[in-house]
Amino acid sequence: MTTPPKALEISRVLSHALRHAPAQYGLSLDAEGWAPVGEVLGALHRMGPEWESVDEATLHEVLDAATKKRHQIRGGRIRAVHGHSIPVQQAADPVQPPDLLFHGTARSAADAIRESGLLPMSRQYVHLADTVEQAREVGRRKDADPVILTIDTGIAAAEGISFYRSDSGVWLADEIPASAVRAS
Repeated sequence: MTTPPKALEISRVLSHALRHAPAQYGLSLDAEGWAPVGEVLGALHRMGPEWESVDEATLHEVLDAATKKRHQIRGGRIRAVHGHSIPVQQAADPVQPPDLLFHGTARSAADAIRESGLLPMSRQYVHLADTVEQAREVGRRKDADPVILTIDTGIAAAEGISFYRSDSGVWLADEIPASAVRAS
């Protein structure tokens, strides 16, 4: 008897499939990153017998229990809400951000960011946080003691940068010019 995958493993596979490598799973995403739930379940089931018990109810349970709302499921479709390395259109129009946003980064990258600005690197958008605490949590993925950068959204907007708010609450921008970045 095989052991079904745990919620964290399901979430990680969903993120990989819906953010970075849909073709690897035999999936086609629409312009906003949505895929039919049935196709995603088929892709999961092809991963091996332990995945065959994953059904739509399981996906709902995993998404509902997640503290970070990285995925949405609605109307028979599922998508990742941000973090894509593949082209996906923003579903929403640009919105007015707060005056300041924050970005946590590795100490080794901070000087280059202050000089060149924030770029999305392997992702489609730069990710920004509402609070220093959120930025620190994200920054700790790369550095135990991350540098927290403050983003002056007024300066960025004056240079033509648009901001979007993902359904999970993460702020997104194409890039952030160096003139809008300062150390916290």
